[in-house]
Amino acid sequence: MSWNASGGMTPWCGGSSTRCAAARLAHAYLFTGPPGVGKRLFAHELAKALLCEAPPGPRLEACGRCLGCLHVEAGFHPDYFKAGRPTDKLELPIDVILELCRNFALKPARGRGKVIVLDDADDFNEESANCFLKTLEEPPPRSVLLLIGTSVERQLATIVSRCQVIRFAPLPDHLVAEILRANGLDDPAQIDRLTRLSGGSPGQALALAEPALWKFRRTLLDGLTQPRPDSVALAQAWTRFVEEAGKEAAAQRQRAALVLRLLIAFFRDVLRFRVGAPHQQAEPEDLRSLEELARRADPEKVLKVLERCLEGDMHIDRRVQLVLVLEALMNAVGQQLK
Repeated sequence: MSWNASGGMTPWCGGSSTRCAAARLAHAYLFTGPPGVGKRLFAHELAKALLCEAPPGPRLEACGRCLGCLHVEAGFHPDYFKAGRPTDKLELPIDVILELCRNFALKPARGRGKVIVLDDADDFNEESANCFLKTLEEPPPRSVLLLIGTSVERQLATIVSRCQVIRFAPLPDHLVAEILRANGLDDPAQIDRLTRLSGGSPGQALALAEPALWKFRRTLLDGLTQPRPDSVALAQAWTRFVEEAGKEAAAQRQRAALVLRLLIAFFRDVLRFRVGAPHQQAEPEDLRSLEELARRADPEKVLKVLERCLEGDMHIDRRVQLVLVLEALMNAVGQQLK
């Protein structure tokens, strides 16, 4: 096996010159795109292909059967390193990066090279970014670093400038629907509904398939269509619902964000209904709620509700305390709907 680290483009050579020529890689990639479109899955499969010990042909792909592939799948390959922001932290702490870089600097255990998959690249702080830059600028021989984020705009310029950026776009509707069917969903109406709400993200579509989400959505909409919505009770109900997702903050935030996604979609339908735009895609059971809220709230109020919902979504993403986010959001929405 040979390795040439010149020029930023490096061949990961597994034996044949054909494979070597076909699999030229940069030393570092930044994968960006919305959640649920396959960034992590692609990074995992690329790492497996790079560490495969019996590549099936000239293309950069894994055999899926050798010890290298099996160890990557099992999560204990000695040359495959994964790291990300701990669930109880707001940023990538320097101790996580120090440990990652320290292990990455060691000689490959199985000889093919080393691969890092660093999740949550959006969450570098200045200290952890500066620590990581040394490895990013001077990676060990035969190594590839794969960073995962949401957008270039959320990355530090020093990180972006040292990576080749790969943008992952939302998937077309027919592919999202195909993935839903492959995951056991067979109700055409449900597939259509989830595809429409997914924004091109199969991961989001599958997460939104949870029946409990739709049951709570109905509870929330019934409360908001009351003559005087009880914003305190609704916020408390929402808090209890997200806490049922488990003790981990990440799971609770994901559930809160999914409910908010459904709420935003509903109020967009309210706005369409209010201004006379087509709303054929509205849920049939929502028609009474749509009519009630469209009668009560003019377009300006509905736009303010949507603005507060989007602001709440940003706060959830920025890991502001959930109870405060939900209380403030329900209070603001309730004020607009009275």
